[in-house]
Amino acid sequence: MNSYLYLKSGSDIRGTAVETESSKLELTDDTVFRITVAFCKWLDEKGYCGKRVAVGHDSRISAERIKNQVIKGLAQFEKEIYDCSYASTPAMFMTTVDADCTASVQITASHHPYDKNGLKFFTVDGGLNPEDIERILILAEEDCKIKDVPANIVTADYMSVYAGRLRDMIKSGVNADDYEKPLKGFKIVVDAGNGVGGFYATDVLEPLGADITGSQFLDRNGMFPNHTPNPENKEAMKSICDATVRSSADLGIIFDTDVDRAGCVDDRGREINRNRLVALASLIALESCEGGTIVTDSVTSTGLTDFINETLGGRHLRFKRGYRNVINKQLELEKKGIPCPLAMETSGHAAFRDNFYLDDGAYLITRIVIKMAQLGKEGKKLDSLISTLKDPAEALEIRFKIKETDFKAYGLKVIDELKSYACENSSWRIADDNYEGIRIYFDSDEMKGWLLLRLSVHDPIMPLNIESDVAGGNKKIASEFYSFIRSYSGLDLSVIENIL
Repeated sequence: MNSYLYLKSGSDIRGTAVETESSKLELTDDTVFRITVAFCKWLDEKGYCGKRVAVGHDSRISAERIKNQVIKGLAQFEKEIYDCSYASTPAMFMTTVDADCTASVQITASHHPYDKNGLKFFTVDGGLNPEDIERILILAEEDCKIKDVPANIVTADYMSVYAGRLRDMIKSGVNADDYEKPLKGFKIVVDAGNGVGGFYATDVLEPLGADITGSQFLDRNGMFPNHTPNPENKEAMKSICDATVRSSADLGIIFDTDVDRAGCVDDRGREINRNRLVALASLIALESCEGGTIVTDSVTSTGLTDFINETLGGRHLRFKRGYRNVINKQLELEKKGIPCPLAMETSGHAAFRDNFYLDDGAYLITRIVIKMAQLGKEGKKLDSLISTLKDPAEALEIRFKIKETDFKAYGLKVIDELKSYACENSSWRIADDNYEGIRIYFDSDEMKGWLLLRLSVHDPIMPLNIESDVAGGNKKIASEFYSFIRSYSGLDLSVIENIL
C-alpha cells in the first residue's frame, strides 16, 4: 500500500503538522517536498505547462515551514513562485484568473485543530478531484533527486486585489446614491476566528462605509485561542450571535479559517446557517436563473426542498456530502444544458455559477451583503426573504462507530439490509432520489419526518440524521430505527441507546 495515501482527505491532503504528545508528525519537510514535486509531475501529465504557480497559507503555526518546502519543490521545476503569504483558499484559485498563474497551492487544514495542516491544489480549471489527489500521492513515492536550484520568488499582495474585486461587486450591486460608500449606515460585525478572514471587515466592508465596530478575532493566530473557526461549531455560532446582538448590528458574519465557508446572523441574533443559509443563497442564485436547479448535499431538510421548488420555482437536487461532489454534479448538469446556478453544502460551501463554480465564503457573503443593502432601501430585512422556510421541529445527528476491520463493506451491508427492511414495513417510505446511503420518510402524525443513514467516505463511521416536523418525533423515529439496528454488533449502539 502506498505510504502517503493515508494523507488523502477527499480532494485535499491533510495530516499532523505539529508533533504533540498524542500525534506523530505526518507532514514532515520531506513529505511536503515530495508531494509538491509530485504535484508538478501531475501538472506536466495533465498538460499544464505554465511557469507561474501561486502559494498561500492561512494562519496556522506550521504554515511557514510547510511553505518553504512547497517553494523548494516548485523550484525543482523552475516555476516562478507567486508568494501570496496570508491568503484565503478561494483567493488562491483566483490567482489563476487574474494573476497569470497556471496553478496554485494553498496551505490549510480548514477548521481542524492547530496541529493539523494540509495542501489544496488548483489549476486554471478549478480544484482537483479525489482521483487527482490519489495520483499525486502515488507520484510522491517515486525517487526524486534534489537539484540545487535557486527559487524564483515574486512577492505578491494578492489579497488586496481580491478584496478590491469584492468591493467593486458591492458598489455595482447596490448602486447607491453614494456609489463609493454603499454600506454607509449599516453596522456589520465579522468573526474571523483568528483565521485569515479578518480582511473582509477591514479591507472590504469598512472602506465601503460600514461600521464594523464589535467585530472580533480578526487578528491572525494559528493557535485559535477563542473558538474553533467553523460556522458549524455551536460555540462559534453562539459567539457571533452574541456579538451581533451586543453590537446592535444589522448583520453578523462568521468565516472558517481559510474563508471557503461562511455563516451569518440576522439583526436579531438568529442564525442564518445550514438550511436557512442554503435557502437564502438559493433565492439569490435563482433571481438570475429562473427555474434553475440547486444542488445540495444529502442532509438538507424537507422544508428546504419545498422552499426551493414551490416558493422559488426552482428544482432542488439532493446529492452527496462533500463539496467536490456537489460542485461536480453542478458541472455535470451544466454540461447537459441544465442551468445550475448554485451548488451548496449545509456546512457553508457555496459554489455559484457566476463565480467560476468556486466554493467561496467571502463571495457568498458579498452576495448576501448586497441583498441586505438593496432591501435596506425598501425598509426591509434579510429574514423577510426566507420567512416562509419551514424549519423542522427537531433535528438530530448520531454517529455510529463501526467496530469491524473492513468498515466499508460492513457499512454497505447495513445500508443494503436497511433497504430490504424498509421495503417490508408499510409505514416506512424510501425516498426515490437516494444518491448517498438511504433516506426513509415517516408520514404518520406522531413522527412526520425522515432519517438518513449513510457511510462516511473516509472514516469507520455511519452518520444517522433524523428530522421531524413534530415535537417528540425524533425519539419515535429513532425508536423505529432501533428496532432494525439493535442486532448489529459491529456498530457501537450506545449513542442511540442513550437517547431512547
